[in-house]
Amino acid sequence: MSDRLSPTRARAALGTSARVSVELLLVSVMSAVALWLLGRMWSIVWPLVVGLLLTTLTWPSARLLRRYGWPPALAASAVTVLFLLVAAGVVALIAVPVAAQSGELSEGVVQGMQKVREWAAGPPLNIGDDQITGAFDAAVERIQDSAGSMATAVVTGVGTVVNGVVTAVLALFLMFFFLKDGPRFLPWLTRQLPGSLATHVPVVAARGWNTLGAFVRSQAFVGLIDAVFIGIGLWILGVPLVLPLAVLTFVSAFVPIVGALFAGMVAVLIALVSNGPTDALIVLAIIVVVQQLEGNVFQPMIQGRGLGLHAAVILLAVTLGGSLAGIVGSLLAVPVAALIAVVWNYLREQLSEPDPAAEREPVPKAAPGPETEPGPGEPRTGAAAVVS
Repeated sequence: MSDRLSPTRARAALGTSARVSVELLLVSVMSAVALWLLGRMWSIVWPLVVGLLLTTLTWPSARLLRRYGWPPALAASAVTVLFLLVAAGVVALIAVPVAAQSGELSEGVVQGMQKVREWAAGPPLNIGDDQITGAFDAAVERIQDSAGSMATAVVTGVGTVVNGVVTAVLALFLMFFFLKDGPRFLPWLTRQLPGSLATHVPVVAARGWNTLGAFVRSQAFVGLIDAVFIGIGLWILGVPLVLPLAVLTFVSAFVPIVGALFAGMVAVLIALVSNGPTDALIVLAIIVVVQQLEGNVFQPMIQGRGLGLHAAVILLAVTLGGSLAGIVGSLLAVPVAALIAVVWNYLREQLSEPDPAAEREPVPKAAPGPETEPGPGEPRTGAAAVVS
């Protein structure tokens, strides 16, 4: 047999590689341009994202009121006012005590790190004080070098607070309009798009809405369960700052994997400072047990099959989002990854070859049923689609 390469096949493979490379380059350039435009429009994109996230939490209540015959505007107004009252109650009952104890919380973390340093200096690690002191002095020197920019940092902090207030107000208004007019969006979008886009884009939007709503509601409920169980464990052990630690656990649940590690580390450090190493180990055991129950019992029951993302993909997404956009990137990393997975799965469905056996089987017609009110990202069916 001859081992010589075929010139024809080699040229064909080279041509295919060149064509694929050019296509990937064009896709990369268009993706970079889209991300650049997204960054330039972030002042309106961020309130839009927050409004969508809030709508996923509040839409079930608005849908229930509309099913009982409430007009859309009245149902949206009632849910928005109720949301504001709940938010104000949370601020009054939880955020104020947490803010009052934030100094004590940060001091406890620092003292816990000092105890860990003392433990590392002894056996079996025997890390020398000169190494720890050198690293500490380097950090202090770096902070001192940047002391000249404190005024700029203060101005930036004030600007951040103002931008946060503006974002919150815009997000609330957008939430109201999404609750009021959300079900009209997909029919309107279908009429605006030409050709096959009028079929594909609404389907992807509906699937993305369902995925986003499932993620936000399940993460909120699982975070609440974590905060309650871990808070009860800390209260039984007599660890101080139970309420701030429980709130931190709930908020950290929206950053999968990384958030649980951060909240658990803070709780263990506080227990180490206040109650000693024994209670710190017990707190660590409680956190591990609760996290295992969350991952193996609570989350599968609440979220079903979940987002269809592997834990490694979630970890990489959170890491990439945090490195690109800080806390905001970490919060949005998993929903964005889930939406990308929705688009990818739909593309695979459209590009897959149909099964001949499935095509030969007759598809039964669905019996007509009662009309239901869809969500802001769900397509209308039956008479509602005709009226729209």
